[in-house]
Parts: sequence; C-alpha cells; structure tokens
Amino acid sequence: MVTIRQITLREIRLPLKEPFRISSGLVTERRILLLELAGEDGVTTWSECVTGETPNYTAETVDTAWLAIAEWVAPRVLGVGFEQPDDVHPALERDFRGHNMAKAAVEMGAWGLAAAEEGISLARRLSLAAGRQRALRPSIETGISLGIQPTPAALVERARAARAAGYRKIKIKIEPGADVEYVAAVREALGPGAPLMADANNAYTLDDVETLRRLDDLDLMMIEQPLAHDDLLRHAELQRQLRTPICLDESITSLARAEDMLALQSGRIVNIKPGRVGGFAQSVAIHDLCLAHGVPVWCGGMLESGVGRSYNVALAALPGFTKPGDLSPSDRYWARDVVTPPWTMDREGRVTVPIDRPGLGVTVDVDRIEELTVRQRVLALLPAPRVTTSPARPLAQ
Repeated sequence: MVTIRQITLREIRLPLKEPFRISSGLVTERRILLLELAGEDGVTTWSECVTGETPNYTAETVDTAWLAIAEWVAPRVLGVGFEQPDDVHPALERDFRGHNMAKAAVEMGAWGLAAAEEGISLARRLSLAAGRQRALRPSIETGISLGIQPTPAALVERARAARAAGYRKIKIKIEPGADVEYVAAVREALGPGAPLMADANNAYTLDDVETLRRLDDLDLMMIEQPLAHDDLLRHAELQRQLRTPICLDESITSLARAEDMLALQSGRIVNIKPGRVGGFAQSVAIHDLCLAHGVPVWCGGMLESGVGRSYNVALAALPGFTKPGDLSPSDRYWARDVVTPPWTMDREGRVTVPIDRPGLGVTVDVDRIEELTVRQRVLALLPAPRVTTSPARPLAQ
C-alpha cells in the first residue's frame, strides 16, 4: 500500500555549465520543478517533472505542470491508499487528458515512495511492476548528447573528447544546414567503429528525404525523430526509404502509440522517456511490448537534475534497454548537482545501478535545493472541519 499524504512543489534554477543547443532552441539555465512527497510514518522521497521552460518539446511547460499538479493531479492522489504504485496511472487517466509530464512527476514519485517505505531500491521496486519480476542489469552503458556546434571542426573536438571519456554512444544533434557534413566529419575523425547516431528533434519533412538518405552512408546506430513530433505515418514512409533504423522519441506518448508504431513499421528503435509517456507504468508496458517484439529501447534524457537521473537509471536497468542511455554523469551538465553522491560514469562508459541501496540510491541535498528554490507550494489534504453544537436558537422573524 502506498499513500501520498503531502506534496511540496519547488521550482529551482540550475545553471548549465555551458549552453546546450538543439534544433528547437538554446538552453543556458534549467528551470526545474522538483516534488517532495511525504507518505506514511514520516517517509519522504523526491521526484522531478521534466518539462521545459517553453513548449518546444511538448505542449507542457514548468508553469503548466505546476498548475496541473496543484489543481488536478494532486487532488486525485492525496490521501488515497493505492494497493500498488501501478494503480496510480489509471487513477490519473480517468477523464483527464494530456499533461503526461505533470502526471509522471507524481506517478513516479509514488514508485519512489513505495521503494523507500519497503526499504528496497527503486530499481528493484520497478522490476516488480504489474506483478511480474524482471531481471535487472547492474550497470548501464551510457551515451552522450552533443548539442549543435558552430562548425564541423568544433563538433569533432567534442566527439573526440566524448570517445576518450568512454561514452558508448555519441548522439549528434542535427538540423537543416548542420547535418550531413557535420556527422560525416565526426565519422571520418573517429573511424568506422565509433557508435554514432543523429537526433533531429522533428527538424525535417519528407521533402528532405535525399538529405536523410545521405546519412545512410555514415553507418549510424539510428536517426532519432527526424519528422514531426506527432507523426507515425510519414515516419513509416521514410523508414521504407532508409537503411538506418529510425528511432522514435516524441511520437511515442503511450503504450497505444508504441503499438501503432509497430503496426505501421514507423521505426525500429524506441527512446523511452518516462516523463513523456506519463510515468513508470506506461514506460514498463512499452518496454515489455518492445522486448516481446525484438525492438531495442533506450532511456533518453531531458537535462534532468540528479533527482530525475535516479528515476532514469532505475528504468534503464530493465533488460530490454539494450542501447546506451542518455545517462551522463552529473558533472556533464552541472557544476554542482542536487544529489550526493553525484552520478558518475566509469572509464568503460557505464553507470552503476544502486540496486542494493534503498529508495533513489542517492541522497537529495536539501540545503542545495533550498539555495536554488525560487518558489514553492505545499499541497496537502485539509483537515476535516471541526463540528460543534450549540443550543438551538429561534429563527429570526
């Protein structure tokens, strides 16, 4: 049984060590929405809402998620005794459309709370989703995401450093005008064995098919989400024209969308971001579906703090996550993270899963969060009104 008694929302501002650019914009500082959840007997945990500041990845933002959690998500879960954390997702779906990232922040927090109350790791708790026990991997191959650079030479420099550091996958952000030449320069510099992929973040249309075909010659692991965020049909058409596997990211927002992808053959790999699909229950369901159909999956990142990284690491420990995840160490993005110890990667490019450490596997640095907090709100059940009786008085005439 898991019961959320209180949710405290906090917005923090966490500056990036350096700007990060993708096809839809530049990020220099992350507005991050953190949740502290309190359960029974004083047990608490933290979770993270992975929305961005603007609606360029999904329609959600930090501000819409703040409103959605306060007005619609929290009232559905506060004080409710859920038999299993699996039961939170259905409760949030009834007569409540969209707002997947707002829902996920609370739903995933319920998993974290259950793990803390049971004294087991989040990864172990998640491996038991939907009443099935799944094997866990003790470590996860890690990839790096390189933002769009001003020149191919600058990109090559970053890619060489990433390869030397041990990363097992190098994701290159691309956009029209900064694509084939840039990726080709990295391939030439690093050689045929380097694990490269390209991520377009919806920057292309079928009119660009000849450009995308040129990427076929560069022996990429995958091309991620080249077409529109809500498209499956045109991705199927594009996949028929490419040898390189298409990986879908933004298009996969639920288990049903993953089933549609398989039916239409819109891609051959899936990037599972738990915030995008509404939480862990849907993430595990998509994982199980893809595993049954031989479709590789991996866990993408959303420039999370160490809190969000805890949830991604737990998810990526499941057996179907056979491609390196976007699980870079804390110091890749932050001068100082909000968890201790910070997330690290060994020289072989692997992140260790804290399988035997209860809860998130790291300690949240509350003092650090206090320093960074710009607003907060406590959401809790109001106490029942006190009923008093007094001598009856005659009604005024």
